[in-house]
Amino acid sequence: MKQILVFVVVMLFPVGLISQYIIKSKEELENLKKLPQEKMYIDHTGPVVLAGEYLYYATYTFNAQTNKLTDISTVGYVALVDQNQNYVFEHKIKLTKGLGQGDFFVTTQVPSGTYKLLGYTQWMKNNGLKQVFKDDIVIINPYLADQAALLAGAGDSKDVDALTSTPKKAILDSSTVSITTDKMTYAKREKVKLSVRNYKGYLGNGAYTLEVRKKSQLETFKAMDAAAYANGYFNVDKVIPQNVGDSLFLPEQRGELFFGKVLNTSNTPIANKPVVISVPGKEFLLKFSQTDDDGNFYAYFKKDYKTPRAVVQVEEEESQYTIKEGVLGRLDISSLQFSKYRLRPEFKKILIDRSVHNQIENQFFEIKPDSILQGDAIDPFDGGTPETITLDDYTRFATFEETLVEVVPNAGYRNGGKGNDYVKVQQDFETYNEDYNSYPAIVVIDGVFIPNHEAVRNFDARTIEKISLIRDQFRLGGKDYQGILSVETFDGNYLESHNYVNSKVMPLAKPRPTKNYYNQRYDSDTFGYGRIPDFRYLLFWKPHVVIANNNGYDYEFFTSDVSGEFEVVLNGFTTYGKPITITKMISVLDTTDKSN
Repeated sequence: MKQILVFVVVMLFPVGLISQYIIKSKEELENLKKLPQEKMYIDHTGPVVLAGEYLYYATYTFNAQTNKLTDISTVGYVALVDQNQNYVFEHKIKLTKGLGQGDFFVTTQVPSGTYKLLGYTQWMKNNGLKQVFKDDIVIINPYLADQAALLAGAGDSKDVDALTSTPKKAILDSSTVSITTDKMTYAKREKVKLSVRNYKGYLGNGAYTLEVRKKSQLETFKAMDAAAYANGYFNVDKVIPQNVGDSLFLPEQRGELFFGKVLNTSNTPIANKPVVISVPGKEFLLKFSQTDDDGNFYAYFKKDYKTPRAVVQVEEEESQYTIKEGVLGRLDISSLQFSKYRLRPEFKKILIDRSVHNQIENQFFEIKPDSILQGDAIDPFDGGTPETITLDDYTRFATFEETLVEVVPNAGYRNGGKGNDYVKVQQDFETYNEDYNSYPAIVVIDGVFIPNHEAVRNFDARTIEKISLIRDQFRLGGKDYQGILSVETFDGNYLESHNYVNSKVMPLAKPRPTKNYYNQRYDSDTFGYGRIPDFRYLLFWKPHVVIANNNGYDYEFFTSDVSGEFEVVLNGFTTYGKPITITKMISVLDTTDKSN
């Protein structure tokens, strides 16, 4: 017997359009304080980044009480802000067992200056800036004439002394985890074999970032490593500080929070109004919500939706409503302090060479692409097997209704009596239920939910590629339906013509894609790269190496046309929260000498 599928109503606390909930009672407060606070660490390829380079980052989000990777938030945020409190970017990143990753290309429009890299979850924002990860980033943009922010005499910083005095000593704990290379000295474009070993079983299990890059020739502060982070963020808050009557940000435990408000023509919030949210496309999503006493509605998106837009609809047509988009409130960053960094005359040649190398590398970017990992496929039918009719296999008819009558078995329009006519899908004999016999079907076109089936009765069937049916029973937000009828057009753009009266299309800020970063090779099977310049300063970047038990991990990468000293760094945390930072050096010679 086929499974009866159920769409669950999303119930959240009533909050305002900035996603902050008002704590109403002592009991409620006690329950909220049972949820541990979080903290985040970001490993990155700063602190100095030039225009034309990528800032790569890997995030680690912890339960602040246990120091283990969090199982609370499923979404994190990484932001870069300037000294005027402007956001250069705020990335939403998917957290998988507490881990996330991303990157940012520094364009020639970003001015030179010192910036702050911030890392947080919505839950962390309740404890303010002190809970948030903060590290310094210096951007040098040689393409802009104004370099005043990095020249002598620019504004002072209150926290520069604290930053430069922070110990940066690496932990050479080779008895737990080690990194080794097959040699210490390499020629240009030579293969390097890199091994990571765990000698202590569960004591060495953990997640680590692995990178190999040219040692900086610019005198600067260092990026915060795992050991410095563990010391600096050991005493962060373990629970939220709010009291009864205070507002707080809700954690994104079940996915990305999506919310808004429904108002009537008098601009009054409407309570208890059913709302259907659809994310269109071939892999569409349907969500149901209901407005609270303040007119707010909410949904969580946990699946990897493909379309960055959502259609929000109030099913009722008798009255007109206004749907407003919810916006997440931002951190108060007014107390951020910035370190100062000064360019020196002796840096000129170093910066010119690096900038020229970046320009050349970017010219060949298209033949050295990163690959984006595809998210999990979405099954719109939740495991049901649809009956699909491709209309080109049959005689075509002009309208949607005619096509249902003449081509599509088990579906058609039914008289609605005093109400609108509706599309009915015949029940499957195996799951027949007399109570469902008069229920309408869920109808979607290109993934857009159709509240009023009458409105698409004369839809141009010549634009339809195929129609799929599921004949099981469904429950969407307290309302029963008999089957799903999904229409796919050739162009897949029904949303552009959808004009239902009580609907609004809202943008979705998708999380940053997970990538496999390009690893340059000079094997025989990559013939042709020998004629292409290679001025990589970052030779290898692996956002997360997850070590389990006594497993060994072997990697290969190639040196570039850049000679000098390169740092090989393994930086991260054991499953028990112990920081591990291991650094070793390799050399790339300016000749073809391959001696050890």
